[in-house]
Amino acid sequence: MPLTHPRLWKALDAAARREGLSASGLAKRAGLDATAFNPSKRFGPGDPPRPRWPSTESLTRVLEVTGLSLAEFAELAEDAPRLKRSVPMLGLAQAGLDGFFDASGFPTGDGWDAVDLPAPTPGLFSLTIQGDSMAPLYREGDRVLVDREGPEPRRGDRVVVCTTGGETVAKE
Repeated sequence: MPLTHPRLWKALDAAARREGLSASGLAKRAGLDATAFNPSKRFGPGDPPRPRWPSTESLTRVLEVTGLSLAEFAELAEDAPRLKRSVPMLGLAQAGLDGFFDASGFPTGDGWDAVDLPAPTPGLFSLTIQGDSMAPLYREGDRVLVDREGPEPRRGDRVVVCTTGGETVAKE
């Protein structure tokens, strides 16, 4: 659906709520004037009132401070609820044990919990960090998402590797 004036403002309001903020609070966090996203600024003078749109710079700042992608921001404007699907989740310490992955590295067998994610891809699963051997990169209880069908890793990417010795590790 097109990103209309009402939908754009709906997405900004939803982004603010997602951060636990008002529209003014989101504007301030983004380094903008606190009134930039106020309802009173959404229409200008005229009969009928002329719609006012936030600048691309303002939207970019909102995306930066919220960590939202443009696609995620656009989803906030939709009326339909986001689809969720459960993906397998396992403690990282358990992941090194035999029987949890098939030969291609996909989750298999019993012992997996589940976590709901919005519209995940088929090759996605989650691991829960156990212990502090990966601190400060990962802390005890952190969850990492692993996408077996994602792009090839590049230098600096964080990856989960199953070694030939059967150990499963998360590294940068």
